[in-house]
Amino acid sequence: MDAPVLKSNKKRGALMEVLFRLKKSPLAMFGFFFIIFLAFTAIFADVLAPHPYQRQNLSHAFETPSKQFLLGTDEFGRDILSRLIYGARVSLQVGFIAVGIALFAGGMLGAAAGYYGGWADNAIMRVMDVMLSIPQTLLAIAIAAALGPGLFNLMIAVGISAVPNYARIVRGSVLSLREMEFIEAARAVGSSDLRIITKHIIPNSMAPIIVQSTLGVASAILNAAGLSFIGLGIQPPYPEWGAMLSGGRQYIRDYPHLTLYPGLAIMLTILALNFLGDGLRDALDPKLKR
Repeated sequence: MDAPVLKSNKKRGALMEVLFRLKKSPLAMFGFFFIIFLAFTAIFADVLAPHPYQRQNLSHAFETPSKQFLLGTDEFGRDILSRLIYGARVSLQVGFIAVGIALFAGGMLGAAAGYYGGWADNAIMRVMDVMLSIPQTLLAIAIAAALGPGLFNLMIAVGISAVPNYARIVRGSVLSLREMEFIEAARAVGSSDLRIITKHIIPNSMAPIIVQSTLGVASAILNAAGLSFIGLGIQPPYPEWGAMLSGGRQYIRDYPHLTLYPGLAIMLTILALNFLGDGLRDALDPKLKR
């Protein structure tokens, strides 16, 4: 009866140690709380938005920030603050789901390549090398153009374009783990390859995957904004930060607030995720433990 308790306490102690070391970085904590704030804003967008995001009123077009419209209005008289709040929902949804797609597909391919080696490793990694030879943004553009615009297709395009990054990371971790003693012990007691990969190898490879996933969300949000900017992402009237930038660029000289606030939202979100990713990398690095 004591063993499960000791195991649970050990896991809890490791988690608390990571959190304690993460708290030592002010930038990482800024990133963490900013993402929590952004997620809260996205979840409760219907309550927090002062105006309906799609409401048009041409008599209020191009208004600068005021008491009624805190961040001003766009060319159709729509409230920019409300559209930014709803845009956070889209950006986080795309970021996390796209990373989930890339992590699942890339993780499975990388684990199979690293564990089995030989022809399987060569076949999988040569395909990944071909994909890596194409810039990720360009690959996402090609996939989005083939699938067509829309939220679902945007998530697929961004997710597929990031698969090689996760495949290489997982493969590297598996190569360093597959010959260790606890893996040999699992083979000796008759564990299947699938069980060894899912129950032993992948859980022990989580540190670099967590860091890459955090940074990958930032990259996914940035790529999604870029695709929406060129018309291959979210379609009007639903708000998305990249699409808001694209819509306001023709008025940037006379009404800079149309592009200023969406640009700041993208910049702060990417910055916060990068700060959090760097902090997690340091907190999970065993070489820095004392």
